[in-house]
Amino acid sequence: MKFTDDDLLLVTGATGLVGSHVVERAHQLGVRTRVLARSSSDTSLLEQWGAEITSGDMSDADSLRAAVKDVTAIVHCAAKVGDWGPVDDYRAVNVEGLETLLSSALATGQLKRMIHISSLGVYEARDHHGTDETESPSSGGIDGYTRTKFEAEQLVLKHVRENRLPATVLRPGFIYGPRDRTILPRLLEKIKTKTFAFLGSGEQLMNNTYVGNLVDGIFLAIENDAAVGEVFNITDGQLVSKREFMTKVAELAGYEAPTRNVPLGVAKFLAKVMEGTWRWLGKAEAPLLSNARIKFLGLNLDFCIDKAKRELGYRPGVAFPEGMERTIDWFRSQKMV
Repeated sequence: MKFTDDDLLLVTGATGLVGSHVVERAHQLGVRTRVLARSSSDTSLLEQWGAEITSGDMSDADSLRAAVKDVTAIVHCAAKVGDWGPVDDYRAVNVEGLETLLSSALATGQLKRMIHISSLGVYEARDHHGTDETESPSSGGIDGYTRTKFEAEQLVLKHVRENRLPATVLRPGFIYGPRDRTILPRLLEKIKTKTFAFLGSGEQLMNNTYVGNLVDGIFLAIENDAAVGEVFNITDGQLVSKREFMTKVAELAGYEAPTRNVPLGVAKFLAKVMEGTWRWLGKAEAPLLSNARIKFLGLNLDFCIDKAKRELGYRPGVAFPEGMERTIDWFRSQKMV
């Protein structure tokens, strides 16, 4: 699909890290764009880029039906994220809301392309060494987020097969970049207060994915008709270890690099005990250690992106050092470091 003046792009999750960069890129390309955002959200930046604002969210069926009117392309970034809480809370947004979005968009008869942002978290929670898309995702996610991201992928691909939904699924890894207001700020605080500890040696690889590289992949997938019905892993290509990642973050922010380690076996045991205790107590907040945090900080997360390179022409343009420098520069501009 090539965008024309008659096309209209809908971006969900546009106030978040990925969605805001998609809107910015669309503005640079001169693509008419609409976003779905809660009425309480700050949409001033999106408005500066000329985006049309539709009030609503993934739990509001009427707003979804209004949002897809006249839309010819969708980039679906919205999701309930986290590593704790009832699965049904995640399912209501990530699966049921998605079903309403898809069925509403298909009903218009105007949709030419849909990009669904999934996650490398749909793969089994184990060490990965070059895992590619030929490996099936895991239905038994370790938390509500990964389980429902798997279900969401299956829903999209079911609509591709049965209803000719012109969709492509992208699976990015850990996304970082300017305008991240969730995970990296928490990591920075832990590094600053010297409460961060590596789980295991720290030499395990991250699945680092700079947001600008992901956006490149998104627009390549939109343009490539042969990408419909396909699934692609997306990372920076050149991965770094957890230790390299955290050391670079600390260095750029002007903090002391973390050195503390917790043996991985000890961390896994503590995570099991803590998760069980937290569930028994019905706590709303995640424990200090959980299976999700073990995966993020303790497992080797090396995923192959050869398919995206071969079929989409994906070439990560920003290497990790430059991407993290841009990220911390933005944090500094916001007085967050």
